[in-house]
Amino acid sequence: MLHIEIDNGSGFCFGVTTAISKAEEELAHGRPLYCLGDIVHNGMECERLRQMGLITINHKQMGQLHDVKVLLRAHGEPPETYDLARRNNIEIIDATCPVVLQLQKRIKKQFEVEGGASVSASIVIFGKKGHAEVLGLVGQTQQTAIVIETFDEVSRLDFTRDIYLYSQTTKSLDEYHRIIDYIQAHIAPGATFKSFDTICRSVAN
Repeated sequence: MLHIEIDNGSGFCFGVTTAISKAEEELAHGRPLYCLGDIVHNGMECERLRQMGLITINHKQMGQLHDVKVLLRAHGEPPETYDLARRNNIEIIDATCPVVLQLQKRIKKQFEVEGGASVSASIVIFGKKGHAEVLGLVGQTQQTAIVIETFDEVSRLDFTRDIYLYSQTTKSLDEYHRIIDYIQAHIAPGATFKSFDTICRSVAN
């Protein structure tokens, strides 16, 4: 007889669960609620919430909305999204995961400490190009951060510059440490290298 055991750590992470709860809470009032992008990478759950009244939109569609409520999912958003909401009188229901939000703040602070848009150091993010979370992170640096998707891309970095390395919260711990080891072995004398462990243990586990 086939025996199936479900791991205690399976299912949606804390950030996604919180976003879904916020959506359900708003939808219970019977008023329209928009969500910027799929609330979770799960078709059945997205369909369930759609039937409750959740309307999924993209950034272009959000630009055409006024005087509504828009939920920001756990992935987070760049500053430009909040600016758009203010211009269009959109009320934001912010469900950005606390882990992602803290990472955004750390990257923004590093960017400002290093001189903003004129920064001479490289802020590097290990993550998937075009992913919603990564777009939100890069947005903290006025689009100047360098994104590397895999270990194979790390050799393209300029090792004569200071490098500050961060990771998308859902990336592989093992690959991240390989990238760290490579940079440590190749960073130029006199250049600074710092890495920050920003991978979510809930997802990694």
